[in-house]
Amino acid sequence: MLIRRAADIRPSEITSETLYWNRREWIAAAGAIGVAAMSPTSLSALGAARQQGPVARGTPYGLQPNDKPTPWEDVTNYNNFYEFGTGKDDPAQNAQEFTTRPWTVKVDGFVTKPADYQLEDFLKPHKLEDRIYRHRCVEAWSMVIPWRGFSLSEMLKRAEPTSQAKFVEFTTLLDPRRMPGQRSSVLDWPYIEGLRLDEAMHPLTLMVNGVYGRDLPNQNGAPLRLHVPWKYGFKSIKSIVRIRLVEKEPVNTWKVSQSSEYGFYANVNPEVDHPRWSQATERRIGEFLKRKTLMFNGYADQVASMYTGMDLRKNY
Repeated sequence: MLIRRAADIRPSEITSETLYWNRREWIAAAGAIGVAAMSPTSLSALGAARQQGPVARGTPYGLQPNDKPTPWEDVTNYNNFYEFGTGKDDPAQNAQEFTTRPWTVKVDGFVTKPADYQLEDFLKPHKLEDRIYRHRCVEAWSMVIPWRGFSLSEMLKRAEPTSQAKFVEFTTLLDPRRMPGQRSSVLDWPYIEGLRLDEAMHPLTLMVNGVYGRDLPNQNGAPLRLHVPWKYGFKSIKSIVRIRLVEKEPVNTWKVSQSSEYGFYANVNPEVDHPRWSQATERRIGEFLKRKTLMFNGYADQVASMYTGMDLRKNY
């Protein structure tokens, strides 16, 4: 099989947005016709089936009145996780046998307290919270997800960054035997992401170990991932094994792959188009109509001050 490198493959090629939504809309229309012909008993059964799965809980952060949690089925079956394949349903299919115990997290770099933690020891000092956040993908689709985790700042304070620490670099597990997508050359492995230190210390930046009140499913980045709600989803690195505090801006994976399309900052900005599609609107998974994209994904009041004076077109 011919493997194309990242320069030759684009997210839009993986699942055409138009094709995907035309198909969903056709199915929805067909379903509506079928529902209209159902008896009241059948309609009750259909409603019960749609309500299956865990119930969202937690404190909503930055949500709009019309933001409803995306159903469990979509959150756990429509994923970008190239370590398990480039299709949206590949991770759910290919990550089922992925083992996440034991799991070690290295914290090092410019800190006074470097350490190698077992996952349980890494999580133990922190009080886990349920938080409902918006999630926006650079491919112009979005979700509302009830994560479970703690503010990354808590862990960073425990490590005691030195004055030389300006950025935080994150690294995903490198193990092609357990992560079959790493056997391809679609990206340079392991996956690496980074944040400026003030971004990492912001209370909204979440270290995640669960969703919908449950431990993270493998396809969602088990056992430990990042979520930065005002940035595009590729910043929210999954299956983290190393957190390193560094002096210079980390060279993140997608910037290496296609720097003209994926910058370091990746702040959600409806005024800056992706080179191949508009970012002015987004498609909420499970909804029929598009909605306007909000600056900083709706978190501008909390985070915009960190970028005062910056050219957000240049620092995309």
